[in-house]
Amino acid sequence: MIENAKRDGIRITTTNDGSQSAGCIRWVNKNHTLVSQKVLSGYEKRIPVYTFVTVKYDLLVNANGQNPEAQYATIAHELAHLYCGHLGSPDIKLWPDRSMIDHVTKEFEAESVSFLVCQRQGIQTTSHEYLSQFVKDHTDIPSISMESVMKAAGLIETMSRERMKLRKNRAGTQG
Repeated sequence: MIENAKRDGIRITTTNDGSQSAGCIRWVNKNHTLVSQKVLSGYEKRIPVYTFVTVKYDLLVNANGQNPEAQYATIAHELAHLYCGHLGSPDIKLWPDRSMIDHVTKEFEAESVSFLVCQRQGIQTTSHEYLSQFVKDHTDIPSISMESVMKAAGLIETMSRERMKLRKNRAGTQG
């Protein structure tokens, strides 16, 4: 999943934050500087071939007190924010721009994606507790996009089990 995330310009790193922060995803290019990362793009005669892809997003995962399963769930949750369009979209052919929806809906969608992905991997998380507590505390479930949730879950699940091809940008080159 981490290697496949690079094809979308996502750099995943661990941090040692306090116990209240599991992770976050954010745009990198605040100062309009370009950073790239090396991505395995295939093999030629059994020799690895690498391509450089521009880093557009930083996904930070707190390693402090989180086991590998919890870190996986955090990465799935943060990727869900991106692929559900919560950060906008560099190209709406990749995923929608749904950055204008409210924070509660964004969190419910991302937690739903994380729950689906982790359940199918056999990973026990606290996602179900968050979702069920939300339902207990609120009279209405947020008006989520089932299409976005299911597409994001499917993409993240695919990213977890197989090597995916690099995306091509509009000019026809990697990145």
